[in-house]
Amino acid sequence: MTNMTKLRRCTALGAVTLLALAGCGLSPSTSGVPEANPGSITPIEGAEKTHVTVGGKSFTEQLILGKIAVYVAKASGFKVTDMTSIPGSQPARKLMISGQTQVSWDYTGSAWLTYMNHEKGIPDQRKQWEAVRDEDRGNGLVWGNPTPFNNTYAFATRTEFAKAKGITKLSDIAKLPPQERTMCVESEFNSRTDGLNPLLATYGLPRDTPNGIPQANISLMDTGTIYTATDKGSCNFGEVFTTDGRIDALDLTVLEDDRHFFPSYNAAPIFNAKLLKRFPQLEGRFDMVAKELTETEMRKLNYQVDVKGRDPGDVVYEWMLKKKFITKK
Repeated sequence: MTNMTKLRRCTALGAVTLLALAGCGLSPSTSGVPEANPGSITPIEGAEKTHVTVGGKSFTEQLILGKIAVYVAKASGFKVTDMTSIPGSQPARKLMISGQTQVSWDYTGSAWLTYMNHEKGIPDQRKQWEAVRDEDRGNGLVWGNPTPFNNTYAFATRTEFAKAKGITKLSDIAKLPPQERTMCVESEFNSRTDGLNPLLATYGLPRDTPNGIPQANISLMDTGTIYTATDKGSCNFGEVFTTDGRIDALDLTVLEDDRHFFPSYNAAPIFNAKLLKRFPQLEGRFDMVAKELTETEMRKLNYQVDVKGRDPGDVVYEWMLKKKFITKK
């Protein structure tokens, strides 16, 4: 990933127009959400006169989180423009800093490492969120409370293999004979300075040593292939992302990072500070939803889109109804 230089804020809250967004080469999302009425999320007094543009990146999990934000904003009474398909992290970040979008979701690790140019993440999830929250105040952004789910790197194995070998955490790999310590990873993770080599060193399994992971046991693959290869036993341990729906679809077991190597990537809602100053109640409404987004819940939602091929808006609509945040129109 490339680091992002600080961008100056260029528009005031309330000056958002579709013309300004079109100037960035963007257009409203072509995937909408079914109409709904407020539920446990109730309208905020005065919100009906205010326009809010919700931003979001264009991959599955971000589309889901973006649609959730659209529903929360609508149920809170705002007039909402859905801009939840922005192509890339940097454009999405730029629109939030400039004030052209006023609500979105992002990840603490992405903000800390990519946007804020820090070289190392903070493994403690709460401390990582607090550090990001404090630094982003200078950019006119307020981070709401984080979700329980942490979409970070991890290694997974076949559930039957984990049970047979008594493996629940990464440090357990050292119990296996070297020939069973087979790994599938992406080429980027294999070569990154914060990737495979320091991970193996942290767990006392240095690459290509008698007590570590033999070089021949490491296979480089595309992301999607890793999940299939791990499921079929082509490798015993595959690099995954903790909220990927394929983990459940293929019945894989995610191993605990018991030495806390991987950075924290908890998702959290982000607000334009001027918007939140006018409507502080909005943060509490997002907090109601954020508390429900565990890794298990997020995997289920991602599964519905990535594996079942369903529309993110429909998936979120059903989830929001089930949780009673909204009601049928």
